[in-house]
Amino acid sequence: MDREVKEAFIKSKSKDKQESYEAYLYILQATEKQVDWAYEVWDDLLEGLTDKDNHQRSRSAQYLANLAKSDPENRMLTDLPRLWEVTKDEKFVTARHSLQSFWKVGLGGAEQKDLVMEFMVKRFKNGTDEKNFTLIRFDILQNMRHLYDLLNDEDIKQTAMDLIETVEEEKYKKKYKSVWR
Repeated sequence: MDREVKEAFIKSKSKDKQESYEAYLYILQATEKQVDWAYEVWDDLLEGLTDKDNHQRSRSAQYLANLAKSDPENRMLTDLPRLWEVTKDEKFVTARHSLQSFWKVGLGGAEQKDLVMEFMVKRFKNGTDEKNFTLIRFDILQNMRHLYDLLNDEDIKQTAMDLIETVEEEKYKKKYKSVWR
């Protein structure tokens, strides 16, 4: 890991909001591509998933999701449930940001993709008693769309369409279908 990335991880925990935000953006950009230093920060990020600061929980989740493609040891297969928990965070903004990046784990390999889909399908079907469940469902379908766009896996699209067909309210069904136009 180069000095700039190390400094960004330090600055991302700064009390200075601007400095912290700039570091956050830098790390997201740095982790868009495969990196060889994922395991240098992996355990710290796992700890960050339960940090008392909701910003750190959200950022740790997003960084880990981005790093899934840089995980040759497939640690994410074991750590995914911990990451998924942040998508249900008590702070909805934290939960939502975590959920919106969750799809990136599916870029780590076929097993990761299958697990990501399994987690999202189950939540789509069983999460109707959650607060903001229609927004959560929208994010899940958007996640599936992102995966489909990058992987061209017709099973992903079919799964999404099948889920949309289970929605009874026409208003939401129409909104969800808009993701796939």
